[in-house]
Amino acid sequence: MSIALTTPVTGGPQSGFTSPTYTIVSDTAPPGNPGKQYVVTALGGTQTGVTTHSVAAPFTMTFTRPAALKVLGTPNPVTGVVTVVPTNTYKGICRKGVLPLAGQPYKVMNITMTADVPAGADLADPANVKACLSMFAGSVWQQSSGLGDTFISGVLG
Repeated sequence: MSIALTTPVTGGPQSGFTSPTYTIVSDTAPPGNPGKQYVVTALGGTQTGVTTHSVAAPFTMTFTRPAALKVLGTPNPVTGVVTVVPTNTYKGICRKGVLPLAGQPYKVMNITMTADVPAGADLADPANVKACLSMFAGSVWQQSSGLGDTFISGVLG
């Protein structure tokens, strides 16, 4: 199954938000790695002060994969050990224009998820590759509101 966000995207819980949703449309990903990008065009629920995508204040979600996928090399004929295991790096990047101070121009906030998957694990251990992503996604979803509060207060505890 490939990545294909459907609209609207239900947002994670955040203090001060009620049932946040994000209406998206497909966009062209920035040049470089092959990717898919989506732009937020409308908001749902209660999200006072939140803006949709614009040139000055972007609101995008981009997913990329390596331009050239790597495969596992050949084991050493004597030891049977693969000494170099390359990785395939996948990314998810959310970009949102935010105001650093009232009356100032927007600055772009980035949240980047990077997954470095060892080549060969896709064949030898797909269940644990999926489990790692499942735990990561579940942890971020579960702690969405706490992470939002931490980004504002700087307190992780």
